[in-house]
Amino acid sequence: MVTYNRVKNNSTTFRYLTGLKLDEFEELIPSFQSAWNNFVYENFIKGRKRERAYGGGNKPNLTDIRDKLVFILAYYRVYPLQVLQGLLFDLHTSNANRWVHRLSPLLKKTLGYEMQLPARNRKTLDDILRECPELEEFIIDGTERKIKKPKDKNKQKENYSGKKKTHTVKNILVTDSQRKVKFLGKTLEGKKHDKKAADEENLSFPEGTHLFSDLGFEGYHPNGILLHHPKKKPKGKALTPLDRESNRLLNSFRVLVEHGIRGVKLSRITQDTYRNYQENFEDELMEVACGLHNYRVTNRLT
Repeated sequence: MVTYNRVKNNSTTFRYLTGLKLDEFEELIPSFQSAWNNFVYENFIKGRKRERAYGGGNKPNLTDIRDKLVFILAYYRVYPLQVLQGLLFDLHTSNANRWVHRLSPLLKKTLGYEMQLPARNRKTLDDILRECPELEEFIIDGTERKIKKPKDKNKQKENYSGKKKTHTVKNILVTDSQRKVKFLGKTLEGKKHDKKAADEENLSFPEGTHLFSDLGFEGYHPNGILLHHPKKKPKGKALTPLDRESNRLLNSFRVLVEHGIRGVKLSRITQDTYRNYQENFEDELMEVACGLHNYRVTNRLT
């Protein structure tokens, strides 16, 4: 059975299992404990007349708060089948599923307490950017994730991505020069074009902001920004040496968003084919994965 005490002494195993270093994990415990305490109060204590205090009766395997955090981090990092998740933590598959959907929102709240979650709408992004006026350069890009083929034929058509040749969902991300995800767009059908998805988000940036993008965002131009994207090769002609050098310099900066996306997809739940069935969980898991990436970047930059 996997427990915190069994894995904490092997730093490599701990990092591969949870995606965090041991000290990063320990720093997260107080916020996770607060999220758990609030959950227990709201769901099991508040407004209830109990014959016995909360915590009586049979004890679950995940009693220690550290074991709970290891459980949900391992699910995000490794994304095993839930039958395997249950075997690893000595739980029945149904209980493993129950714990996944109980602890995932608490992990999201924990990252919110730590101020690591990306903005999800224009207003929140505006607030974040006002608090960080020194940030003047951002990169925008889209990322797709594979999903199982939908049973509904209409959804099959909506989610089929010609780019990936499979069924996907898509999100728009905005990252800064430190690779932190500042904004995460809604989870959309995979066939939607990057520019159209960005237009629907209706984002705004401080005047004079430099925004870098690829050719998938050609024609996208929020008010007051300085937009930079590669020069497109003219049909039947070659790019000039100056244009090629300009593209190389732009791409050397824009690759930071690819590093950011790769950091998000360190959580294999965003990299492997999505196979959960709970409604809206595909959106929640992407937000949590972005928060975990931001948390790692924040800790490793200081």
